[in-house]
Amino acid sequence: MWNKRPDEIPTQRPQPQSPTRYEPPQTATQSTTPAPARFEPPVQRQIATIGSAMHIKGDIRAQEELLVDGDVEGSLESHSILTVGQNGKVKANIKAREVHIFGKVHGNVEVSGKIAIREQGSLVGDIKAAGISIDDGAYFKGSIDIVRPEPKVTTMAVKTEAKVEAQAG
Repeated sequence: MWNKRPDEIPTQRPQPQSPTRYEPPQTATQSTTPAPARFEPPVQRQIATIGSAMHIKGDIRAQEELLVDGDVEGSLESHSILTVGQNGKVKANIKAREVHIFGKVHGNVEVSGKIAIREQGSLVGDIKAAGISIDDGAYFKGSIDIVRPEPKVTTMAVKTEAKVEAQAG
């Protein structure tokens, strides 16, 4: 090979700098101290669960989200989301804000929001809901009544002026 002359030896190249985040210059009114970090606990949803080994006969009412993975006979009511899990077998009328069916339901379902019957889910009964979703592979037998929420009526005060003109005879 050939020998390099001293003037051909490369000098140390500057290393490329990693890109940095752009920060606007500080003005006199801005503080140079960072704002204290606020601690916000993670939002935890309350979920009531009826496990796969449970068999319940009766009326169930819940304020929080309800997961049914066992056997229920009677009626189910939730002011939140009601989910029938893959192992869930429900012989009950259901009333909830939103319903997701992955298991088997035999009964009427009334939902103020949306009902979803998932791939392996089945429902035999009538549906009354604002929206519905039935996946391929799901089973449904019954009638569907799509309800629209009542439009909010705002009352407006109407000011009328009546001019009475008397006719002199």
